[in-house]
Amino acid sequence: MEEGENGAYARAGVSIDRGNRWVEAIKPLARRTARTGVVSGIGGFGGVFRPDFARYKDPVLVSGTDGVGTKLLVARWAKRFGGLGVDLVAMCANDIAVMGADPLFFLDYFATGRLDIDESLPVMEGVVRGCQEAGMALLGGETAEMPGLYAPGDFDLAGFCVGIADREKIIDGKGVRPGDPVYGIASSGIHANGFSLARRVLLEGESVDPGAAPPFEPETTWGELLTTPTRIYVSLMAAIREVLSVGAFVHITGGGLTENIPRILPEGTSVRMRVGSWPVPSVFSYMKEKGQIDLSEMLRVFNMGIGLVVIVSPRDEGSLVSLLAARGERSWRLGEVVEGEGEVVYVH
Repeated sequence: MEEGENGAYARAGVSIDRGNRWVEAIKPLARRTARTGVVSGIGGFGGVFRPDFARYKDPVLVSGTDGVGTKLLVARWAKRFGGLGVDLVAMCANDIAVMGADPLFFLDYFATGRLDIDESLPVMEGVVRGCQEAGMALLGGETAEMPGLYAPGDFDLAGFCVGIADREKIIDGKGVRPGDPVYGIASSGIHANGFSLARRVLLEGESVDPGAAPPFEPETTWGELLTTPTRIYVSLMAAIREVLSVGAFVHITGGGLTENIPRILPEGTSVRMRVGSWPVPSVFSYMKEKGQIDLSEMLRVFNMGIGLVVIVSPRDEGSLVSLLAARGERSWRLGEVVEGEGEVVYVH
């Protein structure tokens, strides 16, 4: 009976041996993310994690899942794959951390037509870097070869994470009040949202060299700029929670400032935001002009240089400013909470 690389399954496009080599390649990477609570990880039918429930008065688990969208296509164009893994972790970990959760563990899903270990390993190395930064264990995952479903060279990523929080300390915006100051903290760039529009404006119909310098930022390259990983804000949010009471955190992802901030506003409130109160990175200004995109749409699609929003009470504003300055964060007072119908009102 034929087996291995010459077997019928391998001729159909799926190699069990290649999959086994992949698992062995990522096991030592996963071990770098080991943390208290891991009972067993990659290699079994499931990962096992025992949270330290004693640290919490009324512990609840908080979960999140996300992907990196069409930034995958940009990474393939630039041949820069390492940042994708960081993006994947960031999109999941930031989402649960804004609710006041401490991330515990992460699972990944990697699907492709044919597994290219040399190309895929940098992605997993990025996942490991992201997990280390977020304080999570890489507990397991799934890698699937699906020839016929994915074209040669195509792959997709998804991530899943679980965290823990005290139920009474969940941050859900209920404490937000009119008069609360709203602060924005810098993003590292486009992050991992809006790339369908970014690709159309910046790359489609033109022969753009990923090694060439953008006209507005000559010290970098197009490839480096467009594959810069999403910032992971987990440790920053934990530091803020330790010293002051937070009304709300907002992770600025798909939907930009316009759509994400209302997700945490209590009934009867809005946010009044001053356009121009923070410096918009050049890549967004360039896209706006080149694509002839209205500012209102830019604010609804991209983070526009703000990756995390923090809302605190007026009495805590000074403490927040001091903490951010001590950590070297680039931050700006964007506006304030006002009475309203649950929207972001821009003042130009």
